[in-house]
Amino acid sequence: MRKVVLVTGSSGGIGLGLCERLLSLDSQLSLCLACRNMQKGEAARTALLASHADAHITLLRLDVSSIRSVLEAAQEFKMRYNRLDYLYLNAGIMPNPQLNFKAFLKGCLSRNIIKMFATAEGLLTQEDRVTPDGLQEVFATNLFGHFLLVRELEPVLCQPGQTSQLIWTSSSNARRSAFSLDDIQHQKGSEPYSSSKYASDLLSVALNRHYNSRGLYSSVICPGLVMTSLTYGILPSFFWTLIMPIMWLIRIFTNTFTLTPYNGAEALFWLFQQKPESLDPLTKYHSLTSGLGKNYTGTCKLDVDEDITEALYEKLLLLEKNMRKKVQNEEEEIQNHGQYLHHTD
Repeated sequence: MRKVVLVTGSSGGIGLGLCERLLSLDSQLSLCLACRNMQKGEAARTALLASHADAHITLLRLDVSSIRSVLEAAQEFKMRYNRLDYLYLNAGIMPNPQLNFKAFLKGCLSRNIIKMFATAEGLLTQEDRVTPDGLQEVFATNLFGHFLLVRELEPVLCQPGQTSQLIWTSSSNARRSAFSLDDIQHQKGSEPYSSSKYASDLLSVALNRHYNSRGLYSSVICPGLVMTSLTYGILPSFFWTLIMPIMWLIRIFTNTFTLTPYNGAEALFWLFQQKPESLDPLTKYHSLTSGLGKNYTGTCKLDVDEDITEALYEKLLLLEKNMRKKVQNEEEEIQNHGQYLHHTD
């Protein structure tokens, strides 16, 4: 039986690198690319088929920042497939990143230069926006849309006799200090990316508590420092041209500089080859690359409080309930308006 794999954010970067590696391992996969931009998604599909001509690859339109898009995509997926073995929750955004140049230059001249590049701690802020659904965009894209997707796909993820896996792409920038249980959408802060990624670490732990008994397991990974469109948006292109040789040099001394999407997908790929039930739910898996270019997966303990994980889960369930009600009310208003126009014609 073909394994069914769904990857969000798969039109480029780490997601596309993962898909290439998965097909190289098992060309008999049923691979579904969930993409917001279908033109980019089709280009990714074409590129994958060029090297894996017999692969079974489909596209799914999905914007995880949109409640309606998530609901429609999940419904479409369940019409196409009767099972889902691996759900990679990989899509993410870091809108309008602003670099603290003073802190950056100071870090470059200090002993903490490697840690600074690896975690971006104290360097980055973002200008968040509000979605048409009334949610903070980073929270909706990086966390809540994926949570809702998991909830919607329960029928194909949780089947008798089936073991399925959720794998979150977290970040080294996921920090407890950026997250507040009283402000899960990070409306009052300036580091929504860090907050949302830490929240995904928390949520993964909670999901294991609630779903392991139904055969569904959740893990989180850190891809390391990877050069993708998200990363390149932090600095002007000419600046990256100047510092890239330095970054390749630094990689000799640190294993967290994975740099390429292929390398950054290492932990995602490694987890695909493990038995989900054998994994530690309180561990974060790291993509690592040696100075000589060897890829491997390392581990570290998640910095989480299990009471907070449960409190976040309850808050997300309540938000889900409210957003579903909002969507239902909007649909009823549209229907009622349509009927009114029909009667007045």
